[in-house]
Amino acid sequence: MENKSKWVMPKQHGAWAMLIIPFWLGAYAGGLSWIHAPLFLAWFALYLATYPLLMAVKTKRNDPYVPAAIRYGAIAAAALAVSLWQQPALFYFGLAMTPFFLVNTYYSKKKNERAFWNDAAAIAAFCVGGLAAFYAGRGELTLEAFELALFSFLFFIGSTFYVKTMIREKKNERYKWLSWGYHALLIVGLIAIGEPFAVLAYAPSVIRAVYLYGKSLPIMKLGMLEIANAAYFFIAMIVLYS
Repeated sequence: MENKSKWVMPKQHGAWAMLIIPFWLGAYAGGLSWIHAPLFLAWFALYLATYPLLMAVKTKRNDPYVPAAIRYGAIAAAALAVSLWQQPALFYFGLAMTPFFLVNTYYSKKKNERAFWNDAAAIAAFCVGGLAAFYAGRGELTLEAFELALFSFLFFIGSTFYVKTMIREKKNERYKWLSWGYHALLIVGLIAIGEPFAVLAYAPSVIRAVYLYGKSLPIMKLGMLEIANAAYFFIAMIVLYS
């Protein structure tokens, strides 16, 4: 029981893909370097620290959340110190994430973490992490970095719509059309801006958003399919930017 109270773990399993994919896409495109090891450790620990902090805000309880956040924060600080020593400008990426964290704090306080704008703010913060990883390797931000961050953002927003239509909003017609409309506009938009190859990265997302809608899937199966789709997107982006 003691261990559980010491190391509070996030329960939003879908967030793990958001934590990993934008970061390592940015790292790959920016140029893999040894600095990505301590930077990812800091990124990982910071994410683990934010969960108990938000839970403390939501529940208005310090224990066990604040002690857990401090433990994770200590790990993040040590790893971040190494990263900042090599690339001091990474500090500004942390500043850029702050407004999104404040949005998450607001929705936690309101006990409405499932709100769409709360999800969008979290996704945006994860994509800033991808920009940081790109900068750590390249030493600058280019158009390519922002493209990758945007592609990741668009992918996970689509996943947010889809998951809502399959679980909490599965009987809500409005969310069905929001999901279908979003995915349709995404494909049309990519073609319109001259990114036809990027369409391939989103094709499974569009198919599952339409084909699987209304079908009753166990949560475990739904999660496994999303992991597979996220892995496909990651590989497709790697190929696209190779």
